[in-house]
Amino acid sequence: MIIVLTGGIGSGKSQVCRVLSEKYGFHVYEADAKVKELYDTHPDLLNRIESALGASFRNKEGSFVPSSLAKVIFSDSNALETVESFVFPALIDDFKTWMSGITDDLPVVFESATILEKPQFIGFGDCTVLVNAPYDLRLSRAAERDGSRVDAEARMSRQVLMNRLSEGGEDERIDFLLDNSGSMDELERKIRDLVAKVTDNTNVTYIQHRC
Repeated sequence: MIIVLTGGIGSGKSQVCRVLSEKYGFHVYEADAKVKELYDTHPDLLNRIESALGASFRNKEGSFVPSSLAKVIFSDSNALETVESFVFPALIDDFKTWMSGITDDLPVVFESATILEKPQFIGFGDCTVLVNAPYDLRLSRAAERDGSRVDAEARMSRQVLMNRLSEGGEDERIDFLLDNSGSMDELERKIRDLVAKVTDNTNVTYIQHRC
C-alpha cells in the first residue's frame, strides 16, 4: 500500500513520517529530499537539464550549485516545467527501485510537499494524507526552524494550494486530514487513529476522514 503524505511548509510532515517509521514500521520515501540527491547521484539528470536550459549550474570544480538553479526556476515557470519534466520521471524510477528492495507488506509512505500540484503524479498512490495546520502556526514553525520569518514567508507564498487548504479549502484527492495544530502527544494519538483507519481501508477513495 502506497500512502501519499503531503502538507505545506511547517505542517509537520517530517514528524509524522518519523512516528510512522519508528513506531509503526512504515517505509518512508522522502521525495523532496531525494530530488536534491538525484542531481548528484543520477548519471545524466543534471546534464540533460543544463542542455535544455542552455546554462551551467555548477561551480568551478564541477559540483552542482542548487541555488543557481533555484534562481532560474523560481522566476521562470517555463524553466520550472522543463526541469520537472526531467526530474519527476527520474524520481519515479528511483522510487520503484527503492520499492523493489522492500520485502514485507507494511505500508509505504511517499512524502512530498508538492505532489498534488504536479500533473506527473495524477492517480499516484492508494490514498492521500494531508498534514495540516493553520497558516500562521506553520509560518511560526518554519521561521523558528529556518531562522528567518521573511524567508519562510517567501517560500510559503509559493505553496498556493497548501495555503488554501490550511485556511479550510477542500480537495477531493485528499482521503485523510491529519490536524497538527496541537502538542506532540496529540499528534501521536492522531497518528495512531490514522494508522488504524488507513490499514482498515486499503481501497480508500475520497473518504476525507479527519484525524
